Amino acid sequence: MIAATLATGLAAAGAAAQDYPTRPIRMIVAFSAGGTTDYVARLLADRVKGPLGQPVVVENKPGANGAIGADYVAKAEPDGYTLFFSTAGALSIIPNMRTDLPYDPLKSFSPILPTARNTVLFAVNTGLGLATAQDMIARAKDKPGTLTVAVTGIGAISHLTIEMLQSAAKIKLQVVPYRGAGPAVADLIGGQINAMSAEVPVLMSQLKAGKAKVLAVAAQNRSDVLPDVPTFAELGYPDVVADNWSGVLAPPKTPPAIVARLNAAFNAVVKDPDVRQRLADVGVSTIGGTPEDLTALITSETARWHKVVEETGVKIGR
Repeated sequence: MIAATLATGLAAAGAAAQDYPTRPIRMIVAFSAGGTTDYVARLLADRVKGPLGQPVVVENKPGANGAIGADYVAKAEPDGYTLFFSTAGALSIIPNMRTDLPYDPLKSFSPILPTARNTVLFAVNTGLGLATAQDMIARAKDKPGTLTVAVTGIGAISHLTIEMLQSAAKIKLQVVPYRGAGPAVADLIGGQINAMSAEVPVLMSQLKAGKAKVLAVAAQNRSDVLPDVPTFAELGYPDVVADNWSGVLAPPKTPPAIVARLNAAFNAVVKDPDVRQRLADVGVSTIGGTPEDLTALITSETARWHKVVEETGVKIGR
């Protein structure tokens, strides 16, 4: 009797996976609307409705550096109708800063694929009179703690980039945390703040308009959209690397057939030339790949950020 019931249940689950999806899908973004992560998620969600045959609706659940959205998805039904569009923050950075997380980055999700990547830049107000990153570092050494630098929150990747830079260059900057990128960008352009550490897309329009000047990017290689801008590695600081990335995940124990369906659909979207160009225009490059690729990325990045957190001593509360 038990064996028959189990077989019936498995057959029903298999049939459901084969028919999937039959209704709209929610994709949780753990940050506010209007930011880089939200933009990428909405573009992919809009395009993936084609191969899936159902709408994918983005729902923002911001808070706790991504932990609120992550926990929500980790506890959702594993039926493929609730997805998590996450960045490195919730999966590889915050787990190194908090011991009270209600989810495990590797055990609490079914990975689908890595989707996109961008990097962090260091930009200054154009009236500051700093032409290069070397000028900025010299100014910081000459007048420690006088250059104000905006970051998008304590523990954010923009904040950790500044901590890495201060340690590597042996300088002291005055870090000013903001609750989001919008107010920080406004203060940078307005001259209320001297500099800003942010992901490339956050400042791309201001850079194109000449309202801010980028001095360096925190990447292994130069940015495709900012090819004339040096990396901190080129300037002698090889450990100042802060590539951010995103990926799609589902709740744990999501049926493999559903994972495979989602993987194929999202891979088709990130390979689409128009999608790639739209993201490149704002400083984002696409990745794509397998669930195993995303697992490997989370694992390697968690180890890398663990080292950064240990060396910088940055901790955050709940």
